[in-house]
Amino acid sequence: MSNELRIAVSGKSGCGNTTVSRLLSQRLGIRLINYTFHDLAREKGLAFETLCVLAEKDPQYDLLLDRKQVELASEQSCVLGSRLAIWLLEKASLKVYLTAPALTRAERIARREGIACKEALSGMNRRDARDRRRYIRLYSINIDRYEFADLTVNTVLGDQFYVVDQIMKALRERSLA
Repeated sequence: MSNELRIAVSGKSGCGNTTVSRLLSQRLGIRLINYTFHDLAREKGLAFETLCVLAEKDPQYDLLLDRKQVELASEQSCVLGSRLAIWLLEKASLKVYLTAPALTRAERIARREGIACKEALSGMNRRDARDRRRYIRLYSINIDRYEFADLTVNTVLGDQFYVVDQIMKALRERSLA
């Protein structure tokens, strides 16, 4: 993989994947790849939840999304932020998994989407369960098993800048930055 730097960032919804991936790509001056179901839903003119339900029944949506992410990541140095990045980007220079307790994640989602925390928690739990079943069925990937990641960061220990700093530290320790 030459001298190119590819960082895979994964975590469940509300862990800060998108924000951290964006900040990290800016800090490193490399491309951000964060093509998600939200993007695919917008492109297809569907509500996000509708696409999630369709994807549960038809693998074409996941396969399209995941294939596109890996193709984009293979082109150049990048930060790939997605639910499955650490599993799918096999040649990543660094695999990072972000964690946070369910209630914290729900509170973040509620703030982001302007909904009640209880509603966010319920929707998040349904989505997590759907995602888990789907990824096991499609790829035999258990998203609750991420111990192989090079770095795991609990995002309640600090803000997004703290998380990026932890990733930068890990990159420096591996002489990658």
